[in-house]
Amino acid sequence: MSAQLLWAPLSWIDGHWQANVCLSVDAQGHWADIRASINTPPAHATVLPGPVLPGMVNAHSHAFQRAFAGLAERRESAADDFWSWRDRMYGVALRITPAQLRAVAAQLYVELLQGGYTQVCEFHYLHHQPDGQPYADEATMAWAVADAAADAGMGLTVLPVLYERAGFAQPALRPDQRRFAGTPDFIARLQRSVQAARRPLLNAGVSIHSLRAAAPESIDTLLAQVGDADMPIHIHIAEQMQEVRDCLAATGQRPIAHLTQRWALNARWQLVHATHTKQAEIDTVARSGAGMVICPSTEGNLGDGFADLPAWLNAGVPMAVGSDSHVGRQWAEELRWLEYGQRLRLQQRNVAAAPAQQPATAARLLDAALHAGGPAAGMKTWGLTRGARADLLVLDTQASGLRGVPASHTLDALVFASHGAAFQEVWVAGRRVITQGRHADQDRIARAFEATMQAIWENESK
Repeated sequence: MSAQLLWAPLSWIDGHWQANVCLSVDAQGHWADIRASINTPPAHATVLPGPVLPGMVNAHSHAFQRAFAGLAERRESAADDFWSWRDRMYGVALRITPAQLRAVAAQLYVELLQGGYTQVCEFHYLHHQPDGQPYADEATMAWAVADAAADAGMGLTVLPVLYERAGFAQPALRPDQRRFAGTPDFIARLQRSVQAARRPLLNAGVSIHSLRAAAPESIDTLLAQVGDADMPIHIHIAEQMQEVRDCLAATGQRPIAHLTQRWALNARWQLVHATHTKQAEIDTVARSGAGMVICPSTEGNLGDGFADLPAWLNAGVPMAVGSDSHVGRQWAEELRWLEYGQRLRLQQRNVAAAPAQQPATAARLLDAALHAGGPAAGMKTWGLTRGARADLLVLDTQASGLRGVPASHTLDALVFASHGAAFQEVWVAGRRVITQGRHADQDRIARAFEATMQAIWENESK
């Protein structure tokens, strides 16, 4: 691509709105320069039709679960919780093919772009054929999500998952987990294969499903293979109280306490969910430099519980957001869920605001997610800053919830008064992929998704 110049009437830069901003994109699709107070658009600039926000990183995704969204909202037994949901979700995991995964993920990624995400971290544990045997190309399922991201024009961080046992006291996987199996060597090979492909907008790190799903010695082996390489390392941690109880029984410690004592965490580590914590654990994570990834719409859907948001924010732990199971696919919804959960828990308002530093709740949550999202995806720089990838979102000020709102309250209205996507344009690496709220290929992608859903669910009762 050639260099280009964009101009926006307002841009969210360094935590506040700046007016009349010129944004220069270099030939590699990165920001070469960003300057405010350019009151007249240069003659050769593309004038953006509304206020501009940075693109957001979706730091936790299981793309195949988009095929299950909305299909587990009935209770036909005495109880329903995360574990019963998980058992039903495995039914999708056991039968989805590579071509179907690509179709589902492409639909998802278009929806994520429309919801304001421009990079997604794929916590990828769907590795093998339905019978549990490896594909001839062991990265087949990883290529399916990579191809889907390319179809959508979205950035993707593939995080192959180490998943080798069903629980602390269970040395092997259950039969319905057979597609997830992976040794440390296998996970390291997948990471190297994806990274070596050098596809545009694609990179890779590694992940550990959870402490219950990987033996300590296997985690040691994987970390030894990773060494000091500059890549993200993600792990599910302390999502459910049952996991906390099981970890206490197996190790004598709660999950985060055990993780931080057993392994030397650093800024590469991302703790996904981290719902059930003690203050001392949060303080230890803060000292390590690790980040956490919170997924409020999924955590609400699964009944996980409430993270201690004030404690995490006050400790200064980087906090990215993710959509996980994809019952929600807009980052504004995640931030709204995050704040509303705390309001219900504490019976207070504007819990995330910091009156002395940032009194606007939406702005504080947005900036926290922006600053943490880049490292979670293995990006050295992120946002509207020189050297970062040239991603941006153009707000539709005529959208429901934003129409007539004073510019100073645009973010507040976006997060707390808007429903449905409010972005008229989305740019990734200097290329416009959403125009007037639509993706150029969304109809074809939607048809493929509908055919896939019909094939997956054709034997389900009405």
